[in-house]
Amino acid sequence: MARPKPVEFDKQKTVAENRRARFDYAVEDKYECGLMLQGTEVKALRAGEASIAEAYAEVRGGEVWLVNANIPEYSHGNRLNHEPKRPRKLLLKEREIARMTGAVERKGMTLVPLSVYFNGKGRAKVELGLAKGRKAQDKREYQKDRDWQRDKARIMRDKG
Repeated sequence: MARPKPVEFDKQKTVAENRRARFDYAVEDKYECGLMLQGTEVKALRAGEASIAEAYAEVRGGEVWLVNANIPEYSHGNRLNHEPKRPRKLLLKEREIARMTGAVERKGMTLVPLSVYFNGKGRAKVELGLAKGRKAQDKREYQKDRDWQRDKARIMRDKG
């Protein structure tokens, strides 16, 4: 069976990346989501300030929410500043939400934010992964395979 091509999104400026998620989870599917933000949140993101290390996404009432993502207060925003860790709504199509809901409920998968970035049109987007958690043995195996791929590439480069 042919393997599907990896999905590539139009990433112009990456603001935050969750590198630990790729190690802790086996990402099976990726989605590009819009992000509902307030004005000072956009300004803080453009300044490159955000953290999604402890963040996760959940489906509530037919909508997907990004929970625990930290976008710190904008330095020049006065009384109109936002709350740093408030839940933010993710913008997806109904069919995508239904697919995610089914996978989370039936297969026990998790919605993990992989990165926050601005696309070519200047819109803030979240790369959301539908993932299955790895156990300790799987993590060791994944690391061993990754190290072997790196060594193999080094050997081929030196000989070739």
